[in-house]
Amino acid sequence: MDRMLNKVLRVGQLYDFYNALLTDKQRDCLNMHYLQDLSLAEIAEEFGVSRQAVHDILRRAEQTLEEYEEKLGLAARYSDERKLLAEVVSSLEQLPITVRNMPELSQALLKLNSLLEDTREV
Repeated sequence: MDRMLNKVLRVGQLYDFYNALLTDKQRDCLNMHYLQDLSLAEIAEEFGVSRQAVHDILRRAEQTLEEYEEKLGLAARYSDERKLLAEVVSSLEQLPITVRNMPELSQALLKLNSLLEDTREV
């Protein structure tokens, strides 16, 4: 179960970055299967193809997403940048309250926290 959840999260993350690089059918199948939670049979019926054809499209699309990530590394870079940003915010929050309350630093900390919150949605 944990492995399947990890796969769904991984495909979802890569889909967010690279879906525009997939064919329309690959994009539609991934969307229907992972985002709309349709079964292979339901997708096959929608497209008028076999369940095996849908399976092959999904497998190829997932492989394509992984290949794009291997070459471009956008998802890994995004994850690394989020971790770094969280570390910076944490370090700033460890400063003495008198330092943290300096207007410029206080403002910067608010902006960084806001940026970190905004990127949680991706």
